[in-house]
Amino acid sequence: MVAFGKKLKERQIQEWQGYYINYKVMKKKVKEYADQIQAGALNQRHVLKDFSRLLDMEIEKVVLFLLEQQGVFANRISQLNEQQDSLQEQPDISKVTELREAYRNVGRDLLKLLFFVEINAIGLRKILKKFDKRFGYKFTDYYVKTRANHPYSQLQQVFNNVGLGAVVGAISRNLADLQDREGSYLSIYDQPALSLQDPVVDSMEAAIDRLSYSTNFLNFSVQRSLIMLEELPTPIEEHVDDQRYHFMSLLLNLANTFLYMINTYIVVPTADDYSMSLGAAATVCGIVIGAMAVAQIFSSVYFSAWSNRSYFKPLVFSSIVLFVGNVMYALAYDLKSIPVLLIGRIFCGLGSARAVNRRYISDCVPLRIRMQASAGFVSASALGMACGPALAGLLQTNFKIYKLTFNQDTLPGWVMAFAWLIYLIWLCISFREPAQETDEVRNIPQKSNTENDALERGVVQPLLLKSVGDEQDNEGDQECDGSEEAPEESRRPANSILEAYRLLTPSVKVQLFIYFMLKYAMEVLLSESSVVTTYYFSWSTGTVAIFLACLGLTVLPVNILVGSYISNIFEDRQILLASEIMVCLGILLSFQVIIPYSVPQYVCSGLLMFVSAEVLEGVNLSLLSRVMSSRLSRGTYNGGLLSTEAGTIARVIADVTITLAGYLGQSKLLNVTLLPSLLICIVSIFATCRTYNSLY
Repeated sequence: MVAFGKKLKERQIQEWQGYYINYKVMKKKVKEYADQIQAGALNQRHVLKDFSRLLDMEIEKVVLFLLEQQGVFANRISQLNEQQDSLQEQPDISKVTELREAYRNVGRDLLKLLFFVEINAIGLRKILKKFDKRFGYKFTDYYVKTRANHPYSQLQQVFNNVGLGAVVGAISRNLADLQDREGSYLSIYDQPALSLQDPVVDSMEAAIDRLSYSTNFLNFSVQRSLIMLEELPTPIEEHVDDQRYHFMSLLLNLANTFLYMINTYIVVPTADDYSMSLGAAATVCGIVIGAMAVAQIFSSVYFSAWSNRSYFKPLVFSSIVLFVGNVMYALAYDLKSIPVLLIGRIFCGLGSARAVNRRYISDCVPLRIRMQASAGFVSASALGMACGPALAGLLQTNFKIYKLTFNQDTLPGWVMAFAWLIYLIWLCISFREPAQETDEVRNIPQKSNTENDALERGVVQPLLLKSVGDEQDNEGDQECDGSEEAPEESRRPANSILEAYRLLTPSVKVQLFIYFMLKYAMEVLLSESSVVTTYYFSWSTGTVAIFLACLGLTVLPVNILVGSYISNIFEDRQILLASEIMVCLGILLSFQVIIPYSVPQYVCSGLLMFVSAEVLEGVNLSLLSRVMSSRLSRGTYNGGLLSTEAGTIARVIADVTITLAGYLGQSKLLNVTLLPSLLICIVSIFATCRTYNSLY
């Protein structure tokens, strides 16, 4: 991020300007230390001591002001409480209304204080990362470990929301008491499920969540959704215009994601049988499954560009194309035509509107619920992945209507065609096109997941995160030289895929390669499952469907486990490397070495590979969302598109590999397809070790 100091200055509350951490001065100090060490005038021990003292003073300044403001809020609430007590004896509707507005005003002022704490925490984290980067020393480790648990440490106060949470609780309770509850004598403590529908309370709770440990799983899900957000939080009043948000439109976008994932995986259990019924080899299933991914490489780009102008039209186009594609897929059986089958799957891929779904969430959903919406996107994808094979397992029938055949091969196409037709009707009736953003609104920066980490993961965790994003934290030394101009170039989105690629640092490229590797390994496992299990174990279509559905059902539990627990115990880079090794182990155990090849070996190794890949995907995307350039947070060629393209290309190559390996015979298919997975996985492990060793 360029010129963070300037952005920090622009967003400061003017009357509190003297109480923010002096980011510019600390940056100058870092530059001075570097020059003096190079000249031999200072040693590293003196630098560490002096900079620690400077940070302590800056943090103390923030904390003392924070405590002073908490006292002011407590006094204001106490006075309002006295007024409320007097109203109990002599109720007056006009005075009750005035009192409620007074409590809201306290809440609005508290939001400013919460933003004050948040932006100081971000500045603190950034200056620590800058120091580590400049001197190649793990100063952040030393500083946080020596301050985090010390009884006199004031570092905790920057991230401590206990006092602020008490103020939020007092405002919420009193507003609830003043609310007309139609004669009810119950309080918010008696019925915690009763929510106070007050925008001020909602905003305060959202701000507290950003300063707390409670939204860790949601944040993890947001990062997995590939919805790239911008870098610096905005003041509370600079939020997405609620007029652009429409709940039913959001629900339709999530439904589109859910149906598309079902459409992707519903053919996996029967693709080999369908290919054989049309006179092709069973391994042609790789091409049948992969044709959808091939088309998605192109559809992701034009849908991303189309979403710059509209959301409704691309969703309508997507539904129509998917309807046509599924009808063609189903008709291929009676037409005895492999080309029709493949064209149908290509049409399905051309209808992939996931770029539109992501874009709607990032552009049209208000900040206070954007995290939940992004988590919903991930959940819808995971459920669709599990429901696809499960649905295929239920479609075990065979009958004809006129000249149309309805069996386990064609029913997935007919069912999905009907589903997309119903969805299209629902879309036309219920979707509301968001109002076009004005230039003024479009230029407002959005809230970032990148720096939210510092607030969402408590005291020690955020400051100890070894984010490889430091490489792209190119604030440079413009501010240190007295120049705080933030070039417009630094905020302009990439205009082409090549320009977007040039914005990737070496560490980001490694993250994308890891994403490529895990998608390749997962696609090999899933796409060839029907062929492998039929050859070795004589599994029926229903059995394959149950196996694949069980794999898909592990996605959400794994997300919860990693997002809520594992990521709180270990650093992301440690989880990343460990999960890569476990994927590699799962691949090794999948090879056919012992004859006969047993069901327990296949199921256990496949489960280990899939679950480890899911953990790896979550942590990898979590890191990726923090290390990409801010210029890739918006525009057509954004970070989400690049990540999607990397994963889609991996799936295409994996499916082509399965088809080519089929020419060697089904007896060699398993080992031949696992070998490239193993080699790519080993390369990714070495790349990860090399990258992190150079950074840490």
